[in-house]
Amino acid sequence: MRKLVLAAVGAVLLSTLVGVPAYAADPAAISDPVPTEPVTSKLGLVLTEYAQFPKSETNPPLIDQRLNRVARINTIMELPDGSGRRAVPDLNGNLYLVKNGVPHVYLDVAATFAPQFFSGRGLGQGFGYVAFHPDFQRNGQFYTIHTEQASLTTAVPDYRQTNVLFHGVINEWKATNPAADTFEGTHREVLRVGFGGQIHGIQEINFNPTAKRGSADYGKLYLAVGDGGQGVNNTDPQNLALPHGKLIRIDPAGNNSPNGKYGIPVDNPFVGREGAAGEIWAYGFRDPHRFSWDRGTGKLYLGHIGEHSIEAIYEVRPGDNFGWSEREGRFVFDKTPTTPCDRLYPLPADDSGYVYPVAEYDHNPAPGWNCTSDVGVAVAGGFVYRGKNVPALKGKYVFGDLVDGRVLYTEASEMRRGRAPATIHRLNLFTPAGIPVRMQDLSGPGAPGDPNRVDLRFGTDAQGELYILAKANGKIWKVTGTRTYASAFAGPALTIPAPRASNWAPVTPSKWQFSGGQVILAEAGVQRPGPRRPFEYAVLTAGPVWKSVDIRAQVRLDEPVAVTNRDVIIVFGYQSDTEFYYAHLSTDNTILPHNGIFKVNNADRERIDYQWNGRSRGANPAVVDEQWHNVRVKHLPATGEIAVYVDGSSDPLMTARDTTFTSGRVGFGSFDNIGRLRGLIVNGTPATS
Repeated sequence: MRKLVLAAVGAVLLSTLVGVPAYAADPAAISDPVPTEPVTSKLGLVLTEYAQFPKSETNPPLIDQRLNRVARINTIMELPDGSGRRAVPDLNGNLYLVKNGVPHVYLDVAATFAPQFFSGRGLGQGFGYVAFHPDFQRNGQFYTIHTEQASLTTAVPDYRQTNVLFHGVINEWKATNPAADTFEGTHREVLRVGFGGQIHGIQEINFNPTAKRGSADYGKLYLAVGDGGQGVNNTDPQNLALPHGKLIRIDPAGNNSPNGKYGIPVDNPFVGREGAAGEIWAYGFRDPHRFSWDRGTGKLYLGHIGEHSIEAIYEVRPGDNFGWSEREGRFVFDKTPTTPCDRLYPLPADDSGYVYPVAEYDHNPAPGWNCTSDVGVAVAGGFVYRGKNVPALKGKYVFGDLVDGRVLYTEASEMRRGRAPATIHRLNLFTPAGIPVRMQDLSGPGAPGDPNRVDLRFGTDAQGELYILAKANGKIWKVTGTRTYASAFAGPALTIPAPRASNWAPVTPSKWQFSGGQVILAEAGVQRPGPRRPFEYAVLTAGPVWKSVDIRAQVRLDEPVAVTNRDVIIVFGYQSDTEFYYAHLSTDNTILPHNGIFKVNNADRERIDYQWNGRSRGANPAVVDEQWHNVRVKHLPATGEIAVYVDGSSDPLMTARDTTFTSGRVGFGSFDNIGRLRGLIVNGTPATS
């Protein structure tokens, strides 16, 4: 679809080229802080269902419909006792042990602390996490975090914000028989923190699995403490007198803390500093959601859920300040903007004192966003894979987005402090039968009012093998292998058609030229009656109708680059003028009709690729200049796999799965632009074979 040349519309040029949405009021503000989208990987994970958990209910009954999940399972981990048992906490109260994929209740945390136990308001409320002492086999000790409603308890927090609404409570449990499959024993309270909001409490608690017995970090418990959901003007994450907005580190076996129930390790970075809580390991967090250690390097990585724009992965070292709420990601965060949208600004030239992400992605809200509502984007921190069963994942930090269920990775070797953020890749997913899926397909219906919400989480076992969880349907899958997307051979038949008119059937023959070894759309098409679909294209009539097909060619856009939404298309699976697929190759990836894979099935074209985020972004732009570009489109009807590659990349730019059309012809065209094709090679399996 043709736009006016931007030179004619003056100020629109800046906003279009740098991705500044219409809502930006301050030209210095940064509205698209991470303009590059995650790169689709050819690599796909094979997910095998491991366990199904029973339906659980919130207490009190939920108000926020996003809590309406089958089971609010938060992670999976293996007990450090060699038994092979895995532990899974459900926010609604049960601690499960899983043996051979079958869960059973080990401990009912909710019943233990009733009626104060509280899981029905904030997204992280309830029994949030469990951490087993590395010497659990001998001492039977493990630790839990749960929330209690402040109005229902007389307990006094050890640390607190003003107007406390709930408490985050750490308990130590001691099993009489660590080998038993049902808990019997005692528990004691270790730490109680009061929060002024109903979100961003204590998230993960854990021990460093790389710490060896006798080392300074062995048996030290880390706690990721959120800012309490106090809003953008909350100064607590920068206040070293409080644990809020911090990663803290304690010694459960010690007693030199203010409450005498735990120890403060002497090697913590703020021990002895006047006015600072000695428990603090690192600070400046909004919602430090999940953290893990790389078992190969010992580095600590943390997934941090942002406020306005940035989802970040940090490498954490003692004493680090990650900036919230002075910084969001690697940008200045303005807490008092002229409009709610003008939040992010470039770092000052004399910037110092803050640590910035080693990987990041942004929110890309829909047009018309009010700048205050939840966009529906949140990072789910993961793990650097160091297992043995999936060698293609070795050294990759696998994480995702907990809302839409995208599974992502970066190379751990690229996540380096002080450098440009590591490239984020989007992983494909497969069933054991080799069928491509998304987490929304595996997790079933999302929450009421949020139909695509997966509530994704990750876990590992003692061997470092990777598991993926979805609260939506209370299931866990194990990563059991990898596949390459659209890797099957399309077929041996080959067509290299001469670029002459007799080999092509254009919609409007007068608009086409066949010369110089090229197929040229020389005049822009116009919209035609019927479903919304490409205006002008030519179908290749030479050669067979194809089932599986692999199309290779060079294409060029002849429109000036100032026309941002210029396009050409590759047609495949063509059966009629209202029944076909097409790959749309465009400079503009910010609107639904552009730069994606589409289906026309006797109705307006439908976007089917996995790259569109449902709001405002698709795959990274396919063509941004007036040069020739190599394009490859592969369609495998047997599995429904569709992949589009540009300029020889082994990773697809776009992927989709659809089984509507199992055969058809190929073609070339555009909506209302001009362009050309040369060097066309088609191979595959003829429909008549």
